[in-house]
Amino acid sequence: MKSLKKMFAVLLALTLVLSMAACGGTGNDGGDGDGDGGAASGLSGKKISVMTPYLGSVTTNQMVEFLKSGLEAGGAEVTVVNTDNDFGALASRIEDVVAAGTDGIVLVSADPNQVANQLQEAFDADIPVFGCDSGFIEGMQVNATSDNYQMGELIVKYLFDDLMGGKGTVIALTHRPHPGVVKRCEAFDDIIKDYPDIKLITEQHVPAEQPINDAQDIVENLLLANPDKDSVTAIWAAWDEPAIGATQALKEAGRDEVIVTGVDGNEQAISLIKEGTNLKATVQQNFEGMAQIVVDQMTKLFDGEELEKGEMYAPATLITPENAE
Repeated sequence: MKSLKKMFAVLLALTLVLSMAACGGTGNDGGDGDGDGGAASGLSGKKISVMTPYLGSVTTNQMVEFLKSGLEAGGAEVTVVNTDNDFGALASRIEDVVAAGTDGIVLVSADPNQVANQLQEAFDADIPVFGCDSGFIEGMQVNATSDNYQMGELIVKYLFDDLMGGKGTVIALTHRPHPGVVKRCEAFDDIIKDYPDIKLITEQHVPAEQPINDAQDIVENLLLANPDKDSVTAIWAAWDEPAIGATQALKEAGRDEVIVTGVDGNEQAISLIKEGTNLKATVQQNFEGMAQIVVDQMTKLFDGEELEKGEMYAPATLITPENAE
């Protein structure tokens, strides 16, 4: 069966190339956003499966909507699959879409290592797999993301130097199963070694299901354990939702002296920065840019172009009270 599928994929690709040549289209536009000619020729009629376990996350939802809009604008038929934080279900659904003959898979905000066996089935069936703010494994085409280690460096150094003055205590709210978040955590781990006057009180894992509520509960308990006004200098959150939850807990406890930072740049976090709350900074990722990278690269692939496989980065921006909009 696999050999027949591969033969069919080769014939389909050959037919596409010949039809493009007959129409005089070379795909030079490449879906770069300057026109819709490349997107129409590459994506038109393709069935694309956009898959994530984290659609309940604000930022993941944004990326999925950007992807859906961009792919559909190119003529693709898009199916969104959400497995509500269940990686076992995600693995099963990948098997389903592969068996159904999807033309392409986009994995959003999910570690491909956790579904590597199922993705291998896609690779074996010559189904291209892209990532959007996910990790990258051999066999995938492109993962569009931010340079998460660099973002971690940016926010940690701003917190430690500009906001804390190189001393004090810090609580870390993390979620290391996420491939992007873990890179930010690695930056935190590396940098804090260079600050002997900054003490890590504790690192707390925040589940992905209800990160705002869970972070609020975690911080409330930590404040009870550290009741003195200056016992906690800062809370470093590896993404914005726990930073928002921490900010809510601090407000209710009247602990306005504690500094909070996040990463992602979602609208609620930026509003809290502008309002002068405990949340003082975040790093705004370019989620629309990530989605556009995936759309552009998928278009090029279906236009017959060879891609340079690996990670592709969309730029990120440090957001503080001075530039929050």
